[in-house]
Amino acid sequence: MNATVSAHASQRDRVALQAFERIASAWKLSIAERRMLLGGVPKTTYDRWRRAPDRANLTTDTLERISHVLGMYKALHVIFTDAGDADAWIGEPNTRFGGASAKAHMLGSFTQLVETRRYLDTVRGS
Repeated sequence: MNATVSAHASQRDRVALQAFERIASAWKLSIAERRMLLGGVPKTTYDRWRRAPDRANLTTDTLERISHVLGMYKALHVIFTDAGDADAWIGEPNTRFGGASAKAHMLGSFTQLVETRRYLDTVRGS
């Protein structure tokens, strides 16, 4: 990999992690929940990413997971006019998920993360 490609990937990973962290904070996700959403990332790896996001080397899977989180965040902020309501929705019980919260549902598996994203995209009308 040449230096230009490596620098671009490093910047992309840093930006992705920083966006993920802002959303995870808004959604009040615990560190364990954040690691789970990122694909069960080991604690030491996650801690290293948080300390030095510019040196993170994210996998395609991790980037895809972050992309789904970004899409859900965007959809929620389109659906709800109040940012607090948009961010709180993720933790509230929902009949769509059998009474569980969207957060609990999407933490179940990658498939459930994608289902949650698709549901919000449908509600948003995209």
